[in-house]
Amino acid sequence: MSKLLKTAAVLAILGGGTAWWLSRPIHADPSDFEGLTGDATHGEQVFLAAGCASCHMNEETKEKTVLTGGMELPSPFGSFVVPNISTDPEHGIGGWTVTEFATALQKGVSPEGQHYYPAFPYTSYTHMVAQDIVDLKAYMDTLPASAQENADHDMPFPFNIRRSLGLWKQLYLKDSYVVTNTPGSEIERGRYLVEAMGHCGECHTPRDQFGGLDRSAWLQGAPNPSGKGEIPGITRGILNWSKDDIAYYLSSGFTPDYDSAGGHMALVIENTSKLPDEDRDAIAAYLLALP
Repeated sequence: MSKLLKTAAVLAILGGGTAWWLSRPIHADPSDFEGLTGDATHGEQVFLAAGCASCHMNEETKEKTVLTGGMELPSPFGSFVVPNISTDPEHGIGGWTVTEFATALQKGVSPEGQHYYPAFPYTSYTHMVAQDIVDLKAYMDTLPASAQENADHDMPFPFNIRRSLGLWKQLYLKDSYVVTNTPGSEIERGRYLVEAMGHCGECHTPRDQFGGLDRSAWLQGAPNPSGKGEIPGITRGILNWSKDDIAYYLSSGFTPDYDSAGGHMALVIENTSKLPDEDRDAIAAYLLALP
């Protein structure tokens, strides 16, 4: 019996050690950003495409460039509170290096080595190219600071154990795109805008019991995390819009049926309406190229 107990203890230690190693925070490689100079003008376009202000804008004043945060994002796992990402060095991200900024975007890890919850769409931003990250930081560094303190998330046990997110990332933080075949530069650009910067799949794709995106049902619609209603599918067979219809909707917010975007999608349209025409065309081309 004692031999069995010793064996069980050894296996438990080995299993715990393996889990601890697998759940460790992973950081971006500083060498990926060496020699890159940030372009704040282009960074503003990245800021719009990535929808940063849609969640992080000041909740009280709705100022898009004051990234105070405070928006609550309900989910089946608890309620997330969007943090301050202004240039304030204490409550925001004003003191971050480019590598720390990239680590947050691509790896979902804070400068202190803490895992971020995937309400922050790093599973999409992980595809962002290095130059866009550097440009985005250059633009965000020009925005005003806010000393608003961050509120705590409301996460029940066991979801409040952040270390476990390292294991979650082993399953769901993927380097690969969902769509691997992109015939032509326009569809390839559309894939980057949809799957990476625009993180459209984070809302329009259903999730499994662990909160990971079900890639087999990519962009086919999903329950609203708030528990109220459904987020529509936007694939070709479901949407049944032309390329011009999609591009016009992303510019104006008006559908072919004379309806208009509402809720959080209205905030998305505020961003996409400011993108170049060719980017909206690329998004439309990508969506129409989906199976």
